[in-house]
Formats: sequence, structure tokens, C-alpha cells
Amino acid sequence: MTTIANEQPKARGWRHALFGRPEKPFVNPYVGGALLGVVLFLSFFLTGNGLGASGGLNRYVVFLQDLVAPEHVDRVAYLLKMAGGDKNPLDDYLVFMTLGTLMGGFFSGWLHGRLKVETNKGPNISVRTRWVMAFVGGAIMGYGARFARGCTSGQALSGGAVLSAGSWAFMFAVFAGGYALAYFVRRLWN
Repeated sequence: MTTIANEQPKARGWRHALFGRPEKPFVNPYVGGALLGVVLFLSFFLTGNGLGASGGLNRYVVFLQDLVAPEHVDRVAYLLKMAGGDKNPLDDYLVFMTLGTLMGGFFSGWLHGRLKVETNKGPNISVRTRWVMAFVGGAIMGYGARFARGCTSGQALSGGAVLSAGSWAFMFAVFAGGYALAYFVRRLWN
């Protein structure tokens, strides 16, 4: 005679509440693109400004610089525009847009069961190499976004939507650079 013991369900803590949701499928890319277009239109319509992220992140950095070395901020013309004297670098719509983007992405990841602590990498590289390459790539992209006066959100989406020739040139350069560099970093994923 076989008996089945009555197992008590395990107490589920905060980790299960955060990471234990069932994973849902991705949204159709055409639907996602259309929704992004609606969000961009609403951004222009409601605020008079487009989307962007690098400007908001830049203002967070300038805020920290102003706390640590305010005399440096007052001497550099580029920083002076954002935080010189009594100006608060966080007094800009991009700061709130960036914060909302981070919170919205986190909430969406949680809602659809995609919050995970993992490192995506190819089978032929170590986790450490993947992190180093991600940091190097992020630094290059951050520098490029400031050099180009905007990231892919601000330049490509917002600038492209208002038919800015510089934004279209930027986007073609981003795709060309990505395709050209992909050959050299393919071993990181294969």
C-alpha cells in the first residue's frame, strides 16, 4: 500500500514574489512598434518634447558632480548650462522620463515574468569577459550619445519623427557601425 504524505506548501518569500511569476510571451514586434509610435506622439503632444534617455542620465551625473565639486561645474561651460550657480540639474523633463523608463521597464519585466538575475552570453566566453565587453560597449555608446547630441531614443525616434536630416544620418550610421562591428565580436555570441 502506497501512501502520499500531505506536503505543506513552502512559505513563499519576496524572491518568489519578485522572480517567481510565470513568463509570458513577447509582444508582437509590429504591435510594439505601433505602441511606441503612439507613446512618441503623446510625448510630443502632451509635453512638447520627444523621447530621450541620455540627457536624463547626463543630468544625474552632473547632479553628483555638483555635490562633490561645484567649483568644477561652475568653470565648465557645458556643465554650467545644467547646474551652474543655483540651477538644479534635476529640474528637467528628461530626468523624470528616464526615471519613469527604468521603473516602467522593471514593472513590465515583473508583470511578464522576465525578472531574472542572469548573464546572457555565448558559450565560448566567460561571464567576466561578457561583463567587461558590456561595460566597454556601454562606455562607447554613452560617449557616442553625448558626441551625437542624443541617444537612439532622442536622435532616431524623436529626431526622425520630425524629419531631422541629422537624426536620419545618425540612424544610418548606427546601423552601419553595428553591422561593421558585428563581424569582429561574433565570437562573443557563437
